[in-house]
This record gives sequence, structure tokens and C-alpha cells, in this order.
Amino acid sequence: MDQVRVGMVGAGFAADFHTQCFREVTGIDARVVAVTSQHERSRKSFAEKHGIPGVYRNLSEMLENEEIDIVDLCVPTFVHADYIVKALQAKKHIIVEKPLTGYCGEMDQDEDELIGDTVPKSRMMDWVLDQCRYMQVELEHAGVRLMYAENWVYAPAVQKARRLIEAGSGTVMRIAAEESHSGSHASYAKYWRLAGGGSLLRTGSHPVGGALYIKQLEGIARDGRPIRPKSVVADVARLMKMDSYRAEERHCLTGDLADCEDWGTILITFEDDAVAQVTSSDVVLGGIYNRMQLFCSQGRIECNLNPNDQVMIYGPHREAFGDEYIAEKLSTRAGWNFASPDEHHASGYPQEIQDFVECVVEDRDPLSGWTLARDVVAVIYAAYVAAEEGRRVEVPLD
Repeated sequence: MDQVRVGMVGAGFAADFHTQCFREVTGIDARVVAVTSQHERSRKSFAEKHGIPGVYRNLSEMLENEEIDIVDLCVPTFVHADYIVKALQAKKHIIVEKPLTGYCGEMDQDEDELIGDTVPKSRMMDWVLDQCRYMQVELEHAGVRLMYAENWVYAPAVQKARRLIEAGSGTVMRIAAEESHSGSHASYAKYWRLAGGGSLLRTGSHPVGGALYIKQLEGIARDGRPIRPKSVVADVARLMKMDSYRAEERHCLTGDLADCEDWGTILITFEDDAVAQVTSSDVVLGGIYNRMQLFCSQGRIECNLNPNDQVMIYGPHREAFGDEYIAEKLSTRAGWNFASPDEHHASGYPQEIQDFVECVVEDRDPLSGWTLARDVVAVIYAAYVAAEEGRRVEVPLD
């Protein structure tokens, strides 16, 4: 059996389910053999929980382990670019969680500055694109794979849509996609300097990635080349700054973002003049809302990732079903809820990791790779410029 050894960077929510998914890989002996994170207690407890033999103080120390084939980056956005370059220079394959990178400040800026309120979005976009160019040069020089952990690409609903499109649904003329919930559980999401943006980047990366992927595969299936985004118009808002909301005594949403938007919407125009409407928000109660609708010239496809109604439950009080998992980010366990029988599978996480491991062994490109990762941040930062300047903005590609 082929063997793949993984070094996990991070010990939080994403690192936990990535590690679980590596254990589910079939046909290849894939193991997480090392972990590093910022805090000693977290990396040691993570290693103990998952039976990981190697515990390292930092990424540089871990990269010296020649046994490691893949570095899996499950860390906040503000360190993505730096960690990617270090891993590439060590000739390691990379898995990186969304987004690929983001604008998180510059050396001459005050560490306490709320950069989301002070730095022009055009400056942010240029900075991010420079980072992408630098990473691409290092990627081409290293001769390894960068695998972009966009689970929407691997979700069964989206893959079924892919097969339907390839079978002959005609032109994908319009896409409507959204990911929203009641707020991030990550403390760093409050600040632009750490997250690289608000809901449009942190949450909107998923529906933007899904929409771009659909148009890529449509173009490849029909014409042998991907259809890429051309221009955007957009708007953003800070809905939790509304006076009426702030006056409420009890809040059900998670936190109040310091200098990041909690709602955003983008209208993307593609090279073939098709359009996509993408929305993301931190002000939606009732669990995660993941939907994508495809309006085609020969049909219509609706992808309902979350919630779905395979299992519906009613509990008169929150303790009705004990500690049994129901679904992510529920506002309450009481009343009616959608109980996901296998949320990870429906979201595409095991399929994503399976593909990445096979890519390394078979020396092929992943379904979700560099081009998608780079185009997603280009679209979203162009959208930030469009929202700030009130105009249509061309998406800067290569």
C-alpha cells in the first residue's frame, strides 16, 4: 500500500476534522504523524487525542522531518502566505484551508490598528495579488502540489451537479449561492488583521468557490478551458452595528465583529457573460445555511448542502436528545431541527482529503487547486473594492 505522511499545523476545529478524515482514507496508508500549534498545551493534547507521535514547537522545526509528505495548514488566515512559502521551500505538498490568503496588515502599521476601517480596499487587493504572485513562483519552483481545501467542490450535491452539467444541461447561465450562519466560533474572526476580512472572505469563500468551480468545469467539459470570472459589483454591511440590534438585551448571534463586515453580496460576471449571485452572512439563525442553485439553458439544479431534511427531529426542550450530535451552529436544540446523519460526508470533507492524498500518490492535480484558490481571493478582494468605491471592478486574474 502506498504511504502518505502528514504534518498537521494547527490544533483547532479544522485540524480536528481533517485528522479524522485522514483516518477514513481508503487504498492508501495516510497518517498524521506530526502536529504543531502556537500553544504547547493545545498541540500536546491534540497529539494525545489523535495518537500523533511527533509534537513540534513550530513549523520550521516540523519541516525538518523528512518523513512528512504533506503539510496541512489549519491555521488563521494571517499566517497562510508565510507558512505556504516555508512549506514550499521545504518541498512539501500543501493543503491549505480557505481562504488562500488575505490582507492582514503591513510591517509599518500599528498592531492595534483596526485596518478594516483605515486601509483602502484597493491597497488590500494589490497586496494580496502580490502575495499570490510570490506564492505561485515558489509553487512552480518547488514542483509540488498546493491543494485548496474547498469542501463545497467535494460535497456530493455539487459533484452530482458536475456530472449533470457534463452530461448535457446546456449553458450554466445563472448561479445563486449562499453560506450563512449565526457567527464564527473562532476568536480571531473579529479582527481584519487576523482574518483578512469579514463574512465575505471567511464565509463567502465557500459559495464563491462553488460558483467558480461550476463555471470552470463547464468550460473544460465543453471547450477544453475553464470559464473564469471577469468583473464584480458588490455591497457589504455591519448589521450587528444597527442601533436597534445593539439596544437588545439578549443577543443570539455570536459576537460583534470589530472592523469586519457581517454581511456581503457579490454579483460576478464571467468571461462568457454568465452571472453568479453570492451572499454570505453572520446574522442567520437556525444552523448553517449552504445552498447553490444553477439555472441552465437545458434545466435547473438545486444543491442543498445544509440543512437537509433527511432526518427531522422535534425536542420540547434542549436536553431531549441528550448529547447526541444534531448539526453545526444550531441556535437551539429545542423545537424542530434537521439532524444531519453524516454532516462531514454531506459537506465533502472525507472526499476532499481522499482526493488530496491520491493526488500526491498519483502525481496529478486535485479537483480544488491553485487556480481556484487564487481566483476566489481575487474575486472577493475585487468585491471589497467594488463595495467601497461603488463601481464595477474587473477581476485581476493572471
